[in-house]
Amino acid sequence: MTALKNDRFLRALLKQPVDVTPVWMMRQAGRYLPEYRASRAHAGDFMSLCMNPEFACEVTMQPLDRYPQLDAAILFSDILTIPDAMGQGLYFETGEGPRFKKVVSTLADIEALPIPDPHKDLGYVMDAVSTIRRELNGRVPLIGFSGSPWTLATYMVEGGSSKDFRKTKAMLYDNPQAMHLLLDKLAQSVTSYLNGQIMAGAQAVQIFDTWGGNLSAAAYQEFSLAYMRKIVSGLIREHEGRKVPVILFTKNGGLWLESIADAGADALGLDWTCDLGEARQRVGNRVALQGNMDPTVLYAKPEAIRAEVGRILASYGKGTGHVFNLGHGITPEVNPEHAGAFLRAVHELSAQYHE
Repeated sequence: MTALKNDRFLRALLKQPVDVTPVWMMRQAGRYLPEYRASRAHAGDFMSLCMNPEFACEVTMQPLDRYPQLDAAILFSDILTIPDAMGQGLYFETGEGPRFKKVVSTLADIEALPIPDPHKDLGYVMDAVSTIRRELNGRVPLIGFSGSPWTLATYMVEGGSSKDFRKTKAMLYDNPQAMHLLLDKLAQSVTSYLNGQIMAGAQAVQIFDTWGGNLSAAAYQEFSLAYMRKIVSGLIREHEGRKVPVILFTKNGGLWLESIADAGADALGLDWTCDLGEARQRVGNRVALQGNMDPTVLYAKPEAIRAEVGRILASYGKGTGHVFNLGHGITPEVNPEHAGAFLRAVHELSAQYHE
């Protein structure tokens, strides 16, 4: 494989020295970019975009071509590819987001679920990873990803998005045996899926625990973090002669940073409700930190964006171990020029912290 021309993202995740703080954006390939909207229209729909490796590569590269400051690319895909490969029948309803044709509601439903083979059942994702790596040609590292078992389970039990997770939480408390079986199958699936991505060329991986923060403290430990810990312990951690860092991101997980830091990953993603400097003190040298600007700051004027970037950099302070990112994904209404101002500010203002 081609040598990396820019590896500061990987270096920061491993707490190695860097010249400036690396930066990327969750959902950096997405609807805020007119070129993405054109590609999606050409593909026909979102799933056609995801399932065609050439289209997935095209939209992965679009933000990198627009913003030379980006220090990483992230695979263009969806977190719900695994439930779809388990036979749930993923589709997207206009204005309502992802839906499943089948839902999981009983122990028998869960027992019948297969564990997908990443190469046979999710080969289009592996093909997308290898295609993107070739196209990147060492420009920046490629991030692979998956949803966490708990997050995937919520969609499978609810049949789509939910505001209160009533069906999933009812199963958790009424039938913990069934929920644990579902989460265990998902943990096995995520582990093989991420390892498949690593073997196909992903140079770091992130687990998105979007809905873990909606659990109680006790339930988070038992039904979310325990399964992410299991995944981390089963991942390939070195490939192509270098370490493959793992990032855990639990939205609204700031109360449990110490526990997450002990789960075995290399870095923690933080949402904007955490103070970055306090988080650094709490986790010490155990892990790197990624985040954590409120995505809605990008609606503000470039001067205000720059000021907030400066505040967050100052909060973290000197030294490595910080990857700048948003506290969640960039939203569709953001002006692409504002995203550019954000990315430029990170590199321009962070050099002083790495002298």
